[in-house]
Amino acid sequence: MERQELTTENVLATLPGPLLAWYRENARDLPWRRTEDPYRIWVSEIMLQQTRVAAVLGYYARFLEAFPSVEALANAPEDRLMKLWEGLGYYSRARNLQKAAKAVAEMGGFPDTYEGLLKLPGVGDYTASAIASAAFGRREAAVDGNVLRVVTRLTDCHDDILDPRTKKTVRERVQAVMPAEAAGIRVFNQATMELGATVCVPNGPPKCDACPARDFCLGRIRGTAESLPVKKPKKARRVEEKTVFLLLREGKAALSRRPDSGLLAGLWEFPNVEGALDERVAAEAVKAMGLTAVEWKNKLTAKHIFTHVEWHMTGYTLSVSGDGPAEWEWVDADGLEAHAVPSAFARYYAEAKEQMKG
Repeated sequence: MERQELTTENVLATLPGPLLAWYRENARDLPWRRTEDPYRIWVSEIMLQQTRVAAVLGYYARFLEAFPSVEALANAPEDRLMKLWEGLGYYSRARNLQKAAKAVAEMGGFPDTYEGLLKLPGVGDYTASAIASAAFGRREAAVDGNVLRVVTRLTDCHDDILDPRTKKTVRERVQAVMPAEAAGIRVFNQATMELGATVCVPNGPPKCDACPARDFCLGRIRGTAESLPVKKPKKARRVEEKTVFLLLREGKAALSRRPDSGLLAGLWEFPNVEGALDERVAAEAVKAMGLTAVEWKNKLTAKHIFTHVEWHMTGYTLSVSGDGPAEWEWVDADGLEAHAVPSAFARYYAEAKEQMKG
């Protein structure tokens, strides 16, 4: 094909053949790609939301060992579910998984259409499309960040990918060129995402020499690929200061439960208050909790970044006497292991384990 003949439409129409041939030769061997079971595909898609493949692999295996079926997940104790999810972040995903599992169990099986899947808790446009195509061979384009990057570079599109209209247009164009047969449909979305994850990569120049679309990619031909996709700057994250207390009493540490809604809903945390308190004010806060400080051991600072907010934490480790609020739990090392404490408190979790040794 001559370069001057290339258009958005025929560039995309040219993609499926070379892409699927490349995928068969180069795809990473990932466990959820070896199955057509909608349960296993669904679990993987939820885990992979805003989470790297390498981080998901171990969690995925442990999760399916604990909950091998949708019925097992539907009937799982919430504390057990959250403990298995500990460290993956975005904990509302786990709760929505269980809500959806209960709905699927009641229905007697997964919906096999995009529209049906979209009704499940925690399932949006992308996830519904990914499951419908991979599990049921439905001709539904799944468009994530990888796909947006591939398509905008391939077509030399300079529209803002954070604009919902851009995503809608990309989805329509990709869906129009998807294979017609089920075998091709099942892997086409995975192939496009794989290309974006391993070749047409973010945060650096694309590896055009290894790309199956290099001969007809408008972004490469016109020299614009490295400047694409276009994305408006995100708002700066809000910074919140917190003071965290690692309170030790008779070989146990205090944990409190977060509210049932909002950030890290229902998980366990070390008691904390707003603001970066110095030791004098921190001592007053401990007293207000109904405790008496016996020995101040050390001070630990930490930072944790969420999508829209940063926690800057000042932490104090101290031994205390007294009971504290009735809703707290005082746990030993085994009890700490049994509670789902989010990775935001990783430094204090590690310190608690160290303090309770022996």
